[in-house]
Parts: sequence; C-alpha cells; structure tokens
Amino acid sequence: MRLPRGTGFLFFVATLACMAGLAATYYYFVRTTTGQFIDESALVEAVEIHGPAGKVTTRFLDWLPTISLVMAAVVVLFVTVIHRRWRAAGIALAACVAANIATQVLKQLLPVRPDRGVETLELNSLPSGHTTLAASAAAGVFLMASPRWRPLAGFVGGSFAIASGMSTLVNQWHRPADVVAAFLLVGCFMIPAGWLIIRTGTHEWNVWDGFNGHWASARLWLGLPVVIGLASAAVAVYSLVKIAPVPGQEGSTTNYFWAGISLIVIAGYLATVATTSLFAYAARRRDIARA
Repeated sequence: MRLPRGTGFLFFVATLACMAGLAATYYYFVRTTTGQFIDESALVEAVEIHGPAGKVTTRFLDWLPTISLVMAAVVVLFVTVIHRRWRAAGIALAACVAANIATQVLKQLLPVRPDRGVETLELNSLPSGHTTLAASAAAGVFLMASPRWRPLAGFVGGSFAIASGMSTLVNQWHRPADVVAAFLLVGCFMIPAGWLIIRTGTHEWNVWDGFNGHWASARLWLGLPVVIGLASAAVAVYSLVKIAPVPGQEGSTTNYFWAGISLIVIAGYLATVATTSLFAYAARRRDIARA
C-alpha cells in the first residue's frame, strides 16, 4: 500500500538509531571504567531496596514469561482470526522470536567485561533476557494493533516492559545498561517488522482519524510517558548531584540505584513515544484516504 512520503527512510533511520544506541550502551557501560562503575554501583545498591520490594518483584519475574506469552498470544490470535491478518501475525511472531534469539546469541558472543579496576562479575549479562521477552511481547501486540489502538498499546506495553526491567534491577539480576540494551535490541527487530506489516497490509487497516479521534488514540497516551520521563530525568539529576565529587559530600547508599531506575524509565518511555509517533506518521488519515 502507498505510505506517506519518507516513511521508509524514517523507519530505516530509527532502526539504525537502535543499532547505534545498542553499540554505544555496550561500549560505555561494559568497556569503560566510568560506565562499569555506575552500572555496578546501581546493582550493588539494589540490596538496600530488595528487602521491602524483593518478594513482589521476584514473584512478578517468575510469572513474567507466562504473562508475556499469554498476553501476546491472546491479542495476536484475536486480531489474526477476526481480521484475517495472517501475514502480519507471522511477521510479528518472527520478529519476536528473532529478538529473543539474538539476545542469547549476544550474551555468548560479546566479550566478557574487561578488568577496569571495578569489582564486578566478568560474565556478560547484556542484554537482559527477561526484559527482551517482555518488550518483544509488548511490541508484538503494538504491531498487530490498528492505528487508533496503537497509542494506548504503546503506553501499556512500554510500561509493562519498563516494570519488567526495573524488577530485574531490584532483584539484582541485571544492571540498568542490560535493560536499556534489551529495549534497543527489540527496536532493531520490531521496527523493520512494523514497516513490513504496514507495507504489506491492506489499505483499510492502516487508516485512522488521527490523535484524539478515539479514546485509545488520545494524545494523553503520548503525554503521560513524556511527563513521567521528565520526572525521572529530575530524579536522575538529583541523584547524580548527590554523588557529585565535591568536598564534604557523603557516600552514596541508593543514589546510583535511583539513577539507574531513572535511566530505565527514560529509555523505555523515550522508545515508547518515538515508536508511537513513527507509526502515527506512517498511518493514513481517513479524510485523506477518501479523497
């Protein structure tokens, strides 16, 4: 079907941005001393938070694979059967599987953490497998949603992936960079898959009334992640200022942890807003389609 001008180029640039972001995340947080120290400090300080939150997040992570698979399967199957979008379902499923396989392959192929004087485990834990599973399942639902449902699906799915990533940090399973890398890796696969789905879909499927044309496509679903992201940025700045190397500054107890949590939230919701906006641009307005 005919797409708005420049759509293919934008999807291509978005995919390249995810690849570049993934490489930069690995290099800074794994290969440099400063990055290792920040990432490891957040993981160590998670011990202070794990007590009150540990049981809840551990139970959530235990159920995460089942929740992710059931959520994606139910929505994808429902849309596929009702609207007979078999090709789209196949593309979305293939992208989800590829993203999760790539995560495990990268864990094995990427070099272990070099010794930079930071006390840390040498094994490579980037990207986070649990976060990849949650984010790819949410992305699969997003890809199968019609344009008017995508803003809501993006916000709910992004929030689910962020909660999954934060849980892995609270439980000291993964460092913040592992979670951010998982978000970017999923984008590397799901954005091209989305372009294929839109490109090969029916004309009627990719048409909508624009933002605020339906409650599920209200601009609220773009505004909320922006507000939460800005609030998280403020938390990150405050936490980093508290641990700035100035005379009389006290040592950190949880500041690196909260900075790491903020990084996960910012990265997750930035990806949510960018992806929702990209797919909104790729959708055709109903009044234009009728002309």
